[in-house]
Amino acid sequence: MREDVFIACSDLSIGYPERSTVATVVKSGLTLRALKGEMVALIGGNGVGKSTLLKTIAGFQPPLSGEILIHHRPSSSYSSAELAKELSFVSTEMVRVPNLSVSELVGLGRFPYTNWLGQLNEIDKEFITNAICQVGLSGYEKRKVGKISDGERQRAMVARALAQDTPILVLDEPTAFLDISNKYEIVGILHKLAVEQGKCILFSTHDLNTALSIADRIWLMLDDRVVEGIPEELVSNGSLEALFPNNQHLYFDKEKGDFRIRKEKKGKVYLNASGKELIKATKALDRIGFEVITKEAVPNASLSVGPMASQTMSHPAVTSDFQLKEIYAVQHEKRWILSYSGIMIEIDSLEALCRELKGIMHQRES
Repeated sequence: MREDVFIACSDLSIGYPERSTVATVVKSGLTLRALKGEMVALIGGNGVGKSTLLKTIAGFQPPLSGEILIHHRPSSSYSSAELAKELSFVSTEMVRVPNLSVSELVGLGRFPYTNWLGQLNEIDKEFITNAICQVGLSGYEKRKVGKISDGERQRAMVARALAQDTPILVLDEPTAFLDISNKYEIVGILHKLAVEQGKCILFSTHDLNTALSIADRIWLMLDDRVVEGIPEELVSNGSLEALFPNNQHLYFDKEKGDFRIRKEKKGKVYLNASGKELIKATKALDRIGFEVITKEAVPNASLSVGPMASQTMSHPAVTSDFQLKEIYAVQHEKRWILSYSGIMIEIDSLEALCRELKGIMHQRES
């Protein structure tokens, strides 16, 4: 089966040409591709050249060397009008058209199809209405762009690209100003366009969770190279671990598929719980800095709270499998039993358990 490649970069160098001096090369030797019906996420740290790459692909600045193919045709062979029917672009830069209405701004996306006077026909108006509806701005048509929020302006810019009705959409951080609900709504719209209409969506993002969960392909920009692959490959081969190599406070968790804050472990807690309580407690204890040992991680171990000392209560799971110098937390109905150094405490909630464990470690450290 022949792959339908919408964007292909071959030995591409990007940067800024200088008239009197040597050009500033941002990245070189890039060989990348994006196919029909794919969402491609461009990720990387600040200043590595993500915006430069997107603007070069969109035709706003020329490549320093190499070639960009749009639908198997060199992008340099397209006229501006031709390229505008193949590729639309959404910038992360602030929109500076305060006196335009939302409808007028979105209508700019129809410029490749209108006559030289820019007159909109009924088909154009239908595209504009549908695009505004798709991004959740129905009712905002007459509002001035200067009177809406940053997130609403970003939605309007995405709508302008949708109204342009191109097979390729290139978006520079399209969810930068959106709250979490609106962010996933926009990403969902873009994903639907890729799946149902076969559009190629290339977008940059700092949200690794979004990239790993929804993108078909990732272009990973590192300081010294750009790596391409499906999310699962980049997770398994260690490429994502090179994203922030000099940050001592971050590490990439392959199992969870995300960057985590590196914390100094305060101690171990042997945890005996089940179901949702096990999941919640494991996350909570990890968050406050404890290494969690569960029953599954220790074969043939009960992870019980140890023998009763001078306690006045009892628990059916109590045995003497472990020494009292360890810390045990056992789920008992809707409560917790905490055992350490011959002390046993019954605790009403997971929140209280966390506070108690913090207090224990504070006593040890002092």
